[in-house]
Amino acid sequence: MNNIMAASNNKPVLIIQNATAESAGLFEELLKENSIPYQVADLEKKENLPPTTNFGAIIVMGGPSSANDATDVMIQELITIKDTLAAEIPYLGVCLGLQTLVKAAGGSVIQCKEKEIGFRKSQEEFFKIKLSEACKNDPLLQAIDDEFPIFHLHGETVVTTDSMQLLGKGNGCINQLVKVGNNSYGIQGHIELTQSLFGQWMEDIVDFKTIDKNQYQDDFKNLWADYHKAGKQFFLNFLNVAGYLERK
Repeated sequence: MNNIMAASNNKPVLIIQNATAESAGLFEELLKENSIPYQVADLEKKENLPPTTNFGAIIVMGGPSSANDATDVMIQELITIKDTLAAEIPYLGVCLGLQTLVKAAGGSVIQCKEKEIGFRKSQEEFFKIKLSEACKNDPLLQAIDDEFPIFHLHGETVVTTDSMQLLGKGNGCINQLVKVGNNSYGIQGHIELTQSLFGQWMEDIVDFKTIDKNQYQDDFKNLWADYHKAGKQFFLNFLNVAGYLERK
């Protein structure tokens, strides 16, 4: 029996940027590589959020805001995500995009005991995500190693509800990879990181202005092969879930 199915989603992808500097990185590269149309709404530039029904998938990126903010921008973003969930439009959130997903779906967002910044939990230990044994058959996780390195830039974490699935745990903040419903996902770390995006962050983001960049750059160089492999497979899997690529 032939298990290959033609791609069924012909609507564009919407990328919501909470901060201009925190673009979709690798995700955007792969959308271009696969000729998938997309639109970017940059909230820092005060660009309006279009109706979610115009899109076949929604991607929400990171930023310095909190899902708990009572600003007009965050209130509207949470409404948009609730609409996305209600319409069962495939969703992928990164960092703040995970936190807004969980918040919109009835969970909560709280302060981390310690901020997670960079590649290392300590001088001796890298940040990693370990996949849940019970969830390895999830379509988002196909062909991804059981454990992979991750880059962090956050001071808050999520508290999930019983209706959510925890697909992956961290060695610092536990709740790292969450599934809501059938096709909505969020990841706490920046799996979209590319070499150019990393270089930009080292120069532009406040958290990195006072640190020794040499250690970060060495870590990134040493981890790059595994990091890129995991990130690419992760996003291609999401595009499969969303119906943009052929499934095998």
